[in-house]
Amino acid sequence: MRTLSFAGTQESLCVLCLGAHSDDIEIGAGGTLLSLVAGGAKLDVHWLVLSGRGIRTDEARASAHSFLDGVAHPVITIADFDDSYFPSQEREIKEWLALQARSVKPDLIFTHRRDDAHQDHRQVNKITWNLFRDHLILEYEVPKWDGDLGQPNFYMPLSEAQMRRKTELLLAHFGSQRSKDWFDAETFRGLARLRGMECRAKEGFAEGFVVRKAAWSLG
Repeated sequence: MRTLSFAGTQESLCVLCLGAHSDDIEIGAGGTLLSLVAGGAKLDVHWLVLSGRGIRTDEARASAHSFLDGVAHPVITIADFDDSYFPSQEREIKEWLALQARSVKPDLIFTHRRDDAHQDHRQVNKITWNLFRDHLILEYEVPKWDGDLGQPNFYMPLSEAQMRRKTELLLAHFGSQRSKDWFDAETFRGLARLRGMECRAKEGFAEGFVVRKAAWSLG
């Protein structure tokens, strides 16, 4: 399987990360972000979480800083829209995201899958595509009891060290989620191992994404 590179050492890359809830970005694209940071690119990262209150806000901010350790000046913004009620807040969320979008021109966007079973996730995807019509968008997956995992068509291989670091950070920062029966190291490593197998990742792990539109310039 051919491997493409987003940005090499000393190249600049503006990345926009969108998550409905405080742990979504890390679960879906945390390993990829760790890989981008380790790759040496000059990253300009804008990290937007739409639903965070109380301890969830503190968890989200601390986790984002840990995953982006090495990024010079990440912009981390956490809103407080009502968890589980995003469809009824569509206008307010769209206006808020449109306001945030004025200050960023991303080369790469991470957002939720269009077919995610969680209504908040689907709403974020819908608004992402509405606001960003000329961008490379990678839709990430979040495992859950609904059993809604799909078939990725884009993979980011991870090293064993990156996979271990992703898992450690998730478990360290999101104590409020540990009571969920799916929120554990076995789930995160198991899914990444399957995606790694599918793309024949060198060290056996990968994150899977859906890319619906992409243009490739040869020069």
